[in-house]
Amino acid sequence: QVQLVESGGGSAQPGGSLRLSCAASRTSGSSGDIFVINPMSWYRQGPGKERDLVARITRDNITNYADSVKGRFTISRDNTKNTVYLHMNSLKSEDTAVYICNAEGHSGYYYELKSFSVWGQGTQVTVSA
Repeated sequence: QVQLVESGGGSAQPGGSLRLSCAASRTSGSSGDIFVINPMSWYRQGPGKERDLVARITRDNITNYADSVKGRFTISRDNTKNTVYLHMNSLKSEDTAVYICNAEGHSGYYYELKSFSVWGQGTQVTVSA
């Protein structure tokens, strides 16, 4: 199906920056069928908090952001590599969380397409002075 590999997490000071990457690769199927990943998203879950959507991007570069990160985070996508990035600027302590990549899409032959939603393992982001 699909495997997601996240990277770029770590520690930063308030006001600092980090860039997260999430690369999607196919683990099953054949070259003769359809395989489309759309959209890709970043979620996050802090200690004792719910998992919330941070940012989402479509193949047409339509983006959505949580209000808490608007103006600070930027999501981008390289469709040729099925990779999504999250540039995080002006980091705050409240941004501390496990950031989890998600990929949705469809695969299979045109007469039997199946939808999928795959989650990465998550990468820790810690913001502290």
